[in-house]
Amino acid sequence: GRETKRSLCKLTDSRETDSPRRATEIKCCPAVRDGPALREPAVEMSAAERFIHEALEVIIDEAVKKATDVQEKVCDWQSPEKLRELLDLELKDGGESDSKILQHCKNAIRYSVKTSHPRFFNQLFAGLEPYSMVASFITEAVKTSLYTYEVAPVFTLMEDAVLKKMMELIGWDEGGDGIFNPGGSMSNMYAVNLARYRFCPDIKEVGLYNAPRLVMFTSQEGHYSISKAAALLGLGTKNVYAVPSDDRGKMIPSALEEKIELARSEGAVPFFVNATAGTTVFGAFDPVDEIADICERHSLWLHVDACWGGAALVSNQHKHLLKGIHRADSVAWNPHKMLMACLQCSAFLIKDKTSLLQRCHSAKASYLFQQDKFYDVSYDTGDKSVQCSRKPDAFKFWLMWKALGSSELERRVDRALAMARYLAQTVKKREGFHLLMKPEYANVCFWYVPPALRGLPDGPELWRKLHTVAPVIKERMMKTGSMMIGYQTHGDKPNFFRMVVINPQVSKQDLDFVLDEIHSLGKDLR
Repeated sequence: GRETKRSLCKLTDSRETDSPRRATEIKCCPAVRDGPALREPAVEMSAAERFIHEALEVIIDEAVKKATDVQEKVCDWQSPEKLRELLDLELKDGGESDSKILQHCKNAIRYSVKTSHPRFFNQLFAGLEPYSMVASFITEAVKTSLYTYEVAPVFTLMEDAVLKKMMELIGWDEGGDGIFNPGGSMSNMYAVNLARYRFCPDIKEVGLYNAPRLVMFTSQEGHYSISKAAALLGLGTKNVYAVPSDDRGKMIPSALEEKIELARSEGAVPFFVNATAGTTVFGAFDPVDEIADICERHSLWLHVDACWGGAALVSNQHKHLLKGIHRADSVAWNPHKMLMACLQCSAFLIKDKTSLLQRCHSAKASYLFQQDKFYDVSYDTGDKSVQCSRKPDAFKFWLMWKALGSSELERRVDRALAMARYLAQTVKKREGFHLLMKPEYANVCFWYVPPALRGLPDGPELWRKLHTVAPVIKERMMKTGSMMIGYQTHGDKPNFFRMVVINPQVSKQDLDFVLDEIHSLGKDLR
């Protein structure tokens, strides 16, 4: 027995490792793969535990301490060719020592962008959330899937609790239904599918062949996932009508009405309207109340994409931005954005309480959703989803909400928007900086005009030269690693910077630094 047990695990040859701690390395010997002695475990768990402890030390040092240190780089930029060499990506027949694996862990962190850094402003997510991070560790350690209560009892109840609380904030006093999804794009797709199912329930079984030409509406500032949903679900992107927005990026309700009438005059059948609460570029909020009036008149499903702006619902000061959201049929809301839950954490919520979500997506897999189980099978939520395996993402939001409380979440949102206002005011005062518009949310959009271009009159030549400024500054900031912010064009506007302020670790000094650094990196441009 002892000889067999020793044969199951071997220590890596000292020539393969630069660490004297060989006993922690977990390797299955060739004999195990050939079949004998299957009565004993093939892995020594004490060695696995030691490796996990050492890996966690690496995570704390490299991905937590250094990644949030303002003195460290936001990124260590390498070209794809160089990075491929640095990472040693080749997968081989033989395994490597734990010391080498830990070095791979360090390299993975070193060459990744530090999105928790105080000077990372590039995306609609940022910052370190410790409670949510720990929840992520736990879900990976427990390693379960959220489809039945029997395999995920704790996380099933937690998801239900979080969804109910989010529904309260939306204003659905009588509750509703919902599910957590892998991203807001998936939530928007769910909304389109549910709206279509309610309108044409036969499509689930007989397909699109006898269906009318169904059309949907979203603002020209709406997220591209609406068009992707139309393509994926077979509706066709040409059946997505883009509704004009005003100069602030908000959908114009009268224009929506006109588009609906236009579609009907063309023989199409409107069924769905997407309103956006917090657009990607400008952070604009569509007038949901007015859009809801139109949807009610025309019997259209109203979905609100609040993936970015939904966080304003936790703030008494800013929840007015989503006035009328309680009238929506469905809402997409991503706590991993402004509220900083770890990626991914995306909720899809619907007002319906007739099991529409279940009826639309149910496949009644008999090996999972037996109806004669010994407990209440209404807690088996997996048939509501288009997925089978589903991560318990709601726990990442539940744990941080328990730790912080609603009041701290509110302060987090209020502070972020106050910092965005400070940045906008500072931009307006700085020579060579021009604000596109007063921010409504946490998106601050502006141009930087180098000294050599400041004497040019407003016109095509200035716009042509200004269009090249932001890309060059972005390249320089990435290669120095000093900070990270995004840029884009919009309509006929030349490239401008879009800064998104979220991270509570960000100070006014950090925002001042960004403007100073932009000037330093771009003052020589012509």
